[in-house]
Amino acid sequence: MTRVARPHTLTFGRPVPDAEPDPDGRWRLTWTGTAVMGILNVTPDSFSDGGKHAALDTALHAARRMRDAGVLILDIGGESTRPGADPVPAHTELDRLLPVIRALAGEGVVLSVDTMKPEVAAGALRAGAHLINDVTGLRDPEMVRVCAEAGAPACVMHMQGEPRTMQKNPVYADVVAEVHGFLRAQAARVLAAGVPDVLLDPGIGFGKTLEHNLALLRATHALTAGPHPVLIAASRKRLIDYLAGVPDAAQRDPGSLAIHLHAARQGAALVRAHDAAGHVQALRVQAALEP
Repeated sequence: MTRVARPHTLTFGRPVPDAEPDPDGRWRLTWTGTAVMGILNVTPDSFSDGGKHAALDTALHAARRMRDAGVLILDIGGESTRPGADPVPAHTELDRLLPVIRALAGEGVVLSVDTMKPEVAAGALRAGAHLINDVTGLRDPEMVRVCAEAGAPACVMHMQGEPRTMQKNPVYADVVAEVHGFLRAQAARVLAAGVPDVLLDPGIGFGKTLEHNLALLRATHALTAGPHPVLIAASRKRLIDYLAGVPDAAQRDPGSLAIHLHAARQGAALVRAHDAAGHVQALRVQAALEP
């Protein structure tokens, strides 16, 4: 069977790298097949690379290496959302994020900010970020307002509970129906409120057991069949340890790649990865091998 790589579009309310203006005064970023969102954690306590990029020079070096490797989007995080993580004040998060965003603005890569706080999102967008990645799925109306007013699309992710407690006892009657239903309904709500576009993320590892995660990954095609681009973000997550016996998160890149190649074959628009260069390479080879 011949598989045709699907084109994807993400619409912005202001200029972004490599996007083209449309007659409605918006900017459309288009690509074909599965692109990579590279992870840049500028936190001291992220689950696999905490502290590695906390200094500005090391963060910028890592960001530019990912850009040069061919990532489409760089996702910068200033607060850990690992299971059990405690929140940090908005000013601390901004102190970590803003120097990196300001230094990278204008360097030819779309900048996403991984935050749950509207005030952090607003500050990051003013500093030059383009996209908001909200693990709470834009449940806060203030986050919706911030994105709408800035013309910034958002990644709507599903999470049951909140980071400190989400893995204690997640329960679903039908995890695929419930997660996909939430994502579609939330997308409709935020678009109606003026957010220019959305990515959908089923939230692998966020309030899900191993069985829940596997069910969602196997059903990726059902989500990608809809009108919105889908992001799959399984990089270095605990399910890889459960499946392959890899307790050290930094050693889970092969398992991450296996999941993300599966997601690409299922039509995912983006995969979010720590090993961004490795993912770009593997996805290019997989795309060339498709008949």
